[in-house]
Amino acid sequence: MSPTLPLFGAYFPSWLACAGVGVLGAAVIRVVFIRLGVDEMLPWRLLVYTCVATIIGLAMSLAVFGR
Repeated sequence: MSPTLPLFGAYFPSWLACAGVGVLGAAVIRVVFIRLGVDEMLPWRLLVYTCVATIIGLAMSLAVFGR
């Protein structure tokens, strides 16, 4: 059984919160990369940003939930 978070009167699985934070973090990183001019040099942008979102989500899961 996965840990749950009480949000807005319902219980959400913790992985859903981590995935949401990962997607938001990847969006922020994309804005930073665009402003720095790095985004234009990325060969496979979708793969890069998917990996960034995964890394952020897994790091949050490890830091907050300890797994």
